[in-house]
Order: sequence, then structure tokens, then C-alpha cells
Amino acid sequence: MLPSVRALERAMGYPAGNAPGYLTAVITEVFDELIAHEEIRAEYRIIDDIAIDTDAGTLTLQEVVLSPGLTVTVQIREAEKVALFVCTAGATVSDRSRCSTPDADLLKGYVYDVTGTIVVENAADMMLQELRRTMEAGGYGITNRFSPGYCGWDMAEQHKLFIFLRDNYGGVTLTESALMKPVKSVSGIIGIGRKVRFAPYSCSMCDDKNCLYRGRKT
Repeated sequence: MLPSVRALERAMGYPAGNAPGYLTAVITEVFDELIAHEEIRAEYRIIDDIAIDTDAGTLTLQEVVLSPGLTVTVQIREAEKVALFVCTAGATVSDRSRCSTPDADLLKGYVYDVTGTIVVENAADMMLQELRRTMEAGGYGITNRFSPGYCGWDMAEQHKLFIFLRDNYGGVTLTESALMKPVKSVSGIIGIGRKVRFAPYSCSMCDDKNCLYRGRKT
């Protein structure tokens, strides 16, 4: 799940293979440290008892009502059940990223920060593909994945998701302010059903110009 050195170079604004030697050396050092810790995890739980109201922009899981909004509920409206997921790059990359270590080596912290973001997204994409294979074997399709904090979905609703994800699920916990620990983690939902359709993120329906998923095909 670790990105290639060239993928990190591109993420940092360099043409692949053209990053300065000192940066490549730091990237290699970070990779060696992360491989030694092996903390990347991705897990999901299937919830069958659901109700979707596109007019209200709500998703009810058992008796818990979430409000992901129109963009998300339209995408999952044909779902018969949903998968709730949590993915994390682990504590090491989160603790050593630039946002967590202001007094540490800033360049190395920056490399950890970018690496952690890419790693957790890779883990989520791999989890999505595994779920797709599992569901297709039973005649079901899946939607794209959607997370609180994106597509107009209030980040605070992670508390409702974590009602169904036991404490420390996938090695991730939630703070009172709805932030995940480790920081380099992502949670969300995926629609499952016989009539659902997988589609790229509907960026034209969302006004968040800084969204991580803008323009992505998965």
C-alpha cells in the first residue's frame, strides 16, 4: 500500500524521477521506517437495516439517522445495505507528520505527511476493490465511497458512524471533536445493492474546490 517514490515525487510537485537527491533519500528513509512498523489497516462492517430519503438527504442505519446530504444520498439511493469502513495509515506516520511534530525535521515531517495521506487513500481504494469482488460474487454492486467532511457531509457525523464501529475499530478511535486518531485515517460508507451503480465522484454537484477527491475516477 506504500506509494512508489515517483508517486510521492509527483505529489510534491516534481516530475517523476526529477526530485532532488536529498528528497529522494528522505523518502527512502521514511519508507524503510514505515515498512518496519506495518501499521496499515482497512476494515468494514455491513449494515443491512437501512432507509434512504433523498428528499431529506438522510440515511437511517437501524434507528440512527445520518444526514450526509443530497450529493451522497442520490449516489446511494438504490442501496439495499451499506458498508461502514475505517482505514488508517497507522500511528507512526500520523505521529511523525509535520502537523504533529512542529519541532522535528520539517522536511521529513512533510514527507511523512504526504506519504500518510497517499497511504490511507491507497488502503481505502484496495478495501473498496476487495468489497466489490466480494459483493459481485453474491450478485451485488457497490457505489463509490463517501466520507464525513466531504460532499457537504458534516464531519461531526463521524460520531454516528462510530456507534457501529466498536471502540478502536481498525485501530482507530474518535475524539470528542470528531477527529480520528491516528490522524491519517478515513472512515465512511459504501452503498451495496443489486441496482446500485459505481460512478466517479460527482464534482459538478459539490462546491468544495479543495476536495481531496475532486476529479478522481475512483
